[in-house]
Amino acid sequence: MKLLVVEDEQKTGEYLRQGLVESGFIVDLTDNGLDGYHRAMTEDYDLIILDVMLPDIVGWKIVQSLREAGKDTQIILLTAMGSVEDKVKGLNLGADDYLVKPFSFAELLARVKSLLRRNVPQVNNYQLSIADLVMDLPKRTVTRGHKRIDLTNKEFLLLEYFLRYPGEVLPRSLIASQVWDMNFDSDTNVIDVAIRRLRNKIDADFEPKLIHTVRGMGYKLDVLDEEN
Repeated sequence: MKLLVVEDEQKTGEYLRQGLVESGFIVDLTDNGLDGYHRAMTEDYDLIILDVMLPDIVGWKIVQSLREAGKDTQIILLTAMGSVEDKVKGLNLGADDYLVKPFSFAELLARVKSLLRRNVPQVNNYQLSIADLVMDLPKRTVTRGHKRIDLTNKEFLLLEYFLRYPGEVLPRSLIASQVWDMNFDSDTNVIDVAIRRLRNKIDADFEPKLIHTVRGMGYKLDVLDEEN
């Protein structure tokens, strides 16, 4: 996968480039908007990470120009402006995601992978599974060890999201935006409450445990080595 990073802060740009390269991506880095726009127009990228406040042209204008030119490359906006109005503006202009500075690289990486996987066809669109947990999508049923587990609609969507990204750490903010379609509020414990209820249903009476907390980062669905 080939990514373009447009970031005028040298240290931030190099940090992102190095982290993404170490994560297996091919990365081009440019420190101004005009060069970034030219590369995005003339080269093929799977995803663009674009700073909003650039010295020569704002990121919003770049997004708008790319979309008007018919470029559908997925774009993540990076900005220090975190108001709802700013986020809505970026998304309405055609950005696919929005990350407010400062952010953790783990969250950026999770969002990059989430967007890129939208373009990857599912091997099995009817059934998702891990260990002895099986989700039947058409029937909207979940079983573990052949025992049926009753879930609310939101719990089903939450588990489906975990099952589509097994082994990956999913930040609370990403879970909120993808499952609840809302911006994450650190004063709200709705994510933690929902995951606790889901754990009680799919993990409390079964082994191995599947939902794990990654301190300071989020949650993941996985069969840990020490539990195999």
